[in-house]
Amino acid sequence: MTAASRKCYDFRKDFTKTGKGCTMGMLVDGKWTEDDGASMHTGGRYDRKPSTFRNWVTADGSSGFKAESGRYTLYCSRGCPWAHRTIIFRKLKGLDDAIGLNFTGRGTEGTGISEQLPHTIPGTDVSATHLHEAYSLADPHFTGRVTVPVLWDAAERSIVNNESSEIIRMLNAEFNAFAKHPELDFYPEDLRAEIDELNAYIYENVNNGVYRAGFALAQEAYEEAYDQVFAALDTLEERLGKHRYLLGDRLTEADLRLFPTLIRFDMVYHYAFKCNRQHLYEYHNLDNYFRDLYQMPGMADACFPEEAKQGYWSLKRHNPTGIVPKGPVLDFWAPHDRDRFQKAA
Repeated sequence: MTAASRKCYDFRKDFTKTGKGCTMGMLVDGKWTEDDGASMHTGGRYDRKPSTFRNWVTADGSSGFKAESGRYTLYCSRGCPWAHRTIIFRKLKGLDDAIGLNFTGRGTEGTGISEQLPHTIPGTDVSATHLHEAYSLADPHFTGRVTVPVLWDAAERSIVNNESSEIIRMLNAEFNAFAKHPELDFYPEDLRAEIDELNAYIYENVNNGVYRAGFALAQEAYEEAYDQVFAALDTLEERLGKHRYLLGDRLTEADLRLFPTLIRFDMVYHYAFKCNRQHLYEYHNLDNYFRDLYQMPGMADACFPEEAKQGYWSLKRHNPTGIVPKGPVLDFWAPHDRDRFQKAA
């Protein structure tokens, strides 16, 4: 846990010198093309498309992708909440030495493949500049959006999976032979049905709900999403008044999927995505719960608040002037009251 991670985040750095505007674009038959993003909306409503690469790494290799130390690399953006899930699981499970992590940056053709160039894609001699080059390498005729996270396989020279909800399941269970904390199970068998039900509710109304509000192109669509976001937060606030975590006294995948949205809420979604009925810090239980999670050993080192804020405020459609707000001032290390509940075993 670094000294820098203990500060209050007042976000006063001048990111306008390094942040680049987000260009809309996608691959069409393996070739990069820019577009206006119209395909991402239906009737003014933001319509998130399903992920494309859906293979699975297994401990025994029965899937065709065997869990091995040093074979796989995660491509992640520090600012992306979906990628953030995988960064958290990699850190908490202690897979730092087994699975590589490459942080992508924003580039002129969507997502840059690495903050440090030139970058050679693992298992190949291809020196790449943009993440879409890895997509084209995996599938020369790929058509679709280029997203993170990406789980890359150096042995097969291909993308295994780019769906965060599936990647975290692999990190939770399939790499235990190489994990420093194999005893941690965030998807225990006796809670799986409840976790799945809660995940679906939180995804629709909170994780993706803030995006449906922020990316809406019609007033009705925005207000619909806005109302669903705060109805869900009200429900979660009440739930967290009864026990320490979402499903009682055990930290589960459901908590770790909610967390990336909560850490971004006051510094981004409240303002840039117009989710401004109230701040997270105005929810007593949710705010204390968020800080409880943030202060867990290893969690702060898997969080990048400044970079997350930079990433959102560099989106031209939300911030055409490029001026980054100075606030808010947030103390993630302020004491919390969640100890009033039974501690997780």
